[in-house]
Amino acid sequence: MASRPVLLVIAHGSRDPRHAATVHALVRRVRAMRPGLRVETGFLDFNVPSVHGVLESLAAEGVRDVVALPLLLTRAFHAKADIPSVLRQAPARLRIRQADVLGPSPLLTAALERRLYEAGLSPADKSSTGVVLASAGSSDPEAIAVIAEIAREWRHTGWCAVRPAFASASLPRTEDAVRELRELGCAKVAVAPYVLAPGFLPDRIARGAAGADVLAEVLGPAPEVARVLLERYDAAWQPLITAVGA
Repeated sequence: MASRPVLLVIAHGSRDPRHAATVHALVRRVRAMRPGLRVETGFLDFNVPSVHGVLESLAAEGVRDVVALPLLLTRAFHAKADIPSVLRQAPARLRIRQADVLGPSPLLTAALERRLYEAGLSPADKSSTGVVLASAGSSDPEAIAVIAEIAREWRHTGWCAVRPAFASASLPRTEDAVRELRELGCAKVAVAPYVLAPGFLPDRIARGAAGADVLAEVLGPAPEVARVLLERYDAAWQPLITAVGA
């Protein structure tokens, strides 16, 4: 049987050192959950190693198959343009399959909810609490529609209300959604950042949550996030191996 492809986690990168630290913590959790799977990390910008550098190193080692997994929650510009462009520049000997982005996934919604409980809410608070699903934002209509749909579906699990908000590119902002939930009559308002790691935009979300009762932590290296990474990897590499063996 052919060996499993290397999993290359592709992160955006940030000048904020908390970003890379969180990415590396998540990758360590993935490795712990799947012993024997080789997992590498590459960054599109700001941090090292670069995606291109990792791919060059893998090719020099004789690696043949790679699953490139975008560490992204929606299919926006980076997933549709930046990452495919970088992968097209990879050494020719590599067979690369780009995995799907992480979201949407029931596991991510479960992680959001657990972060809210860690921040002080309890299941008994759901019916009286309005939640702001605060994402980084995008100019891509598909990405915005996905966030809105997650908010609609999450509302049906028992929360008083759930409203999407965006830290950039789109409206409403977090503070506007907090105010709307207050006006709606929710006894409590909580902000759930739908972001993977700390940084500039998550900090903007936190400032916008000043009027809320609860602000959850970012998703970070949550076990649910690690499980989604492995699900996306498995879904991507099985067709690859089947094709190689055909």
